[in-house]
Amino acid sequence: MLSSLKMLFSLMITLLFFGILFTTLVSDVRPSPPPVPLPPALKVPSPPKGCKGCSDVRPSPPPVPLPPALKVPSPPKGCKGCSDVRPSPPPVPLPPALKVPSPPKGCKGCRGSLIEKVMARYFQTWKKEQENSTKFRDLLRSTCHGFTKAVVSQDNTPVGAQIVYDGEKRKPLSVTAIFNTFAKRNPFSNKTWDTCSVVGNGGILSNSTCGEMIDSAQFVIRCNLPPVENSFLKDVGNKTNLVTANPSIFLQKFRGLQERRRPFMESMRRYNDSLMLLPAFSYSTNTAVSLRALYTIEDFESPIRPVFLNPEYLQNLHSFWRSKGLNKRLSSGLMVASLALELCTNVHLYGFWPFDQHPLSHQPLNNHYYDNVPSKKNVHAMPAEFDHLLRLHEQGVLKIHLGECRPSSR
Repeated sequence: MLSSLKMLFSLMITLLFFGILFTTLVSDVRPSPPPVPLPPALKVPSPPKGCKGCSDVRPSPPPVPLPPALKVPSPPKGCKGCSDVRPSPPPVPLPPALKVPSPPKGCKGCRGSLIEKVMARYFQTWKKEQENSTKFRDLLRSTCHGFTKAVVSQDNTPVGAQIVYDGEKRKPLSVTAIFNTFAKRNPFSNKTWDTCSVVGNGGILSNSTCGEMIDSAQFVIRCNLPPVENSFLKDVGNKTNLVTANPSIFLQKFRGLQERRRPFMESMRRYNDSLMLLPAFSYSTNTAVSLRALYTIEDFESPIRPVFLNPEYLQNLHSFWRSKGLNKRLSSGLMVASLALELCTNVHLYGFWPFDQHPLSHQPLNNHYYDNVPSKKNVHAMPAEFDHLLRLHEQGVLKIHLGECRPSSR
């Protein structure tokens, strides 16, 4: 009896516990609020039937229309890769003064834009600037000493002295055996000329009619034994006071003067009694052939006066121009132009033009006014040299003549 009461009591307690638990669970469950309806603009349309993975994807907003000025035209049909490419703006037309003419057909290596830039500098009104000219002359004289040392003489290179080649590393040469071949004194004799023409051999001299103007100078310097007679007279003149002679010319044209020498002397008549400047001590190979030229001139009793270019002066000159950015070996033209700036009050350059296109007519030019034999490449920095000379032209230190010459050009 007692056990039955205990079981009944336990059953009642269990029923009471589950009743309380059920009541608690039912009372704590709050119903969800009704959904808030979306405005029509934000409603998400149902995905189309058969579109897997499309649920819960909100469509992109409609594109904002661009103003007409910014609209990008559709690419033409068949143009692959053209989408999203905005067309380039139309080119801004250059004023007529800055337009670069197209190079003529067949003009290899024409540098139209470069030449236009050069000529823009050249066509500025030229005026002699005496202060600039004097300063530059004094600078050359104090660093290069061309006025007293450009030529080897018995005054500046006494017996027992040694000559150091400027173009190669070689044992110095004793001058004792060849001392008598040196000029007895400085040929310039502390004399300054008022006007000097320095004549290069550029093809720009062809049809220039500059001959009369070149010859009107008090002192005329030419480079590397150029022809000056007959058909060339009108363009380059024939007056010569100093002419340089590269020993390679003796080797190429006159067999190094080791055979018949008369052809050489006949070609020298054109220079009358001018100074012939020989670079006998730039390289050891130049020495023997330069001495043969001197002996030939003496043997034929020619009025030409051969003199030797001083390697000490050349070393000074190379250092001077190297400090201004010219690292290659200097051309004969720049050497004599530098010398003229020491010797002359007014220096005029002709035939100095490093490009194969005429600066005015834009026609192709020969390498020289007398032939079209190409020069050795990479030996000299001709355009860079011309740039420095053009700067001196702009500063009124010297004057470069390009194109046809007229009496008023000086």
